[in-house]
Amino acid sequence: MSEIKLMGLSAEGEEREYELSGFKGDRVVLYFYPKDNTSGCTQEACDFRDNVNRLISSAVVIGVSPDSIKSHKKFREAQDINFILLSDTEHLLAQEFGVWKEKSMYGRKYMGIERSTFILDKEGNIEKEWRNVKVKGHVDEVLEYLQA
Repeated sequence: MSEIKLMGLSAEGEEREYELSGFKGDRVVLYFYPKDNTSGCTQEACDFRDNVNRLISSAVVIGVSPDSIKSHKKFREAQDINFILLSDTEHLLAQEFGVWKEKSMYGRKYMGIERSTFILDKEGNIEKEWRNVKVKGHVDEVLEYLQA
């Protein structure tokens, strides 16, 4: 389980430091998304938000992006996010999970987050992963897996 320390916002919006090893004993839905307040990322966050009560009976939900705490606060307030958001501005956790990748748009290459979700078991090991996630229907897939 990762010892990387990241600043984040709690489900209640309190700023604090987190490390994944602090969740030992809990299953974790860890999802990486590219950017706060963009259409796909907002839809994905809202899908997790709307299903958080069903999810937290099985796992802690944590969203991770390279955005700042300031950006996360605006995103959380605008969308009423009710789960942990981590700020991975140095891409440390993203690199550890292999989701900081070279991307291409209109022929321009750049580094960014590959939208991905991981289920971590109670020991912090990767139990299940989804890479290159398509937002529509994804939270339903996560719920289905957790309830199986």
